Amino acid sequence: MTQGAIAASNLTLTLGQDGSAVEILRDIDLAVPLGQTLALLGPSGSGKSSLMAVLSGLERASGGALTVAGADFAALDEDGLAAARRGRIGIVLQAFHLLPTMTALENVMTPLELAGIPDARSLAQAELTAVGLGHRLDHYPAQLSGGEQQRVAIARALAPRPPLVFADEPTGNLDMATGEAVMDLLFARRAETGATLVVITHDAALAERCERVVTLADGRIASDTLPA
Repeated sequence: MTQGAIAASNLTLTLGQDGSAVEILRDIDLAVPLGQTLALLGPSGSGKSSLMAVLSGLERASGGALTVAGADFAALDEDGLAAARRGRIGIVLQAFHLLPTMTALENVMTPLELAGIPDARSLAQAELTAVGLGHRLDHYPAQLSGGEQQRVAIARALAPRPPLVFADEPTGNLDMATGEAVMDLLFARRAETGATLVVITHDAALAERCERVVTLADGRIASDTLPA
């Protein structure tokens, strides 16, 4: 992983074929060092969520070179990308995506077990305690507030200790105060684990909490800055 967390060169994404083809991402060049906090900023339709999908291996790029956490994503098919994500990438989404029939503890245990990490129960319990939910281990998602559900999602993403974490509009379903508290927690846990964090957002104030802000427009990188 000496090459960094993310190395993308001339990355493209085209959906559809022939006359119906739509170019979603164009000529993306992006190098992200290990441990950096980076925001992908842009309005709806700018391509930021599509770029996250490609960088996280949820979508296969149409062209270009892409290395993520030491794996050559450009050379992998969908099954290979799924295998490569395991243990390398954690993802926090706007809609939480917790499994409704599993408790908070079971939701965090699941990726640990899939990654073959021993003592999954103890690790999941420790991670939930670290996000302030040690007293909610046996509660189901429907019994938790939105902020608590997002805390479970953060615990689930970070428990396997992936080197790279993506957060896609992580406060989109939360009120302002709860959203700020959740982001404080996410940044604190990232600092403690040393993960590289990529935050996808349309909120400039949230973006400026990151060390670096990459702004997208029409599927291209429009600017790449280091906020004061």
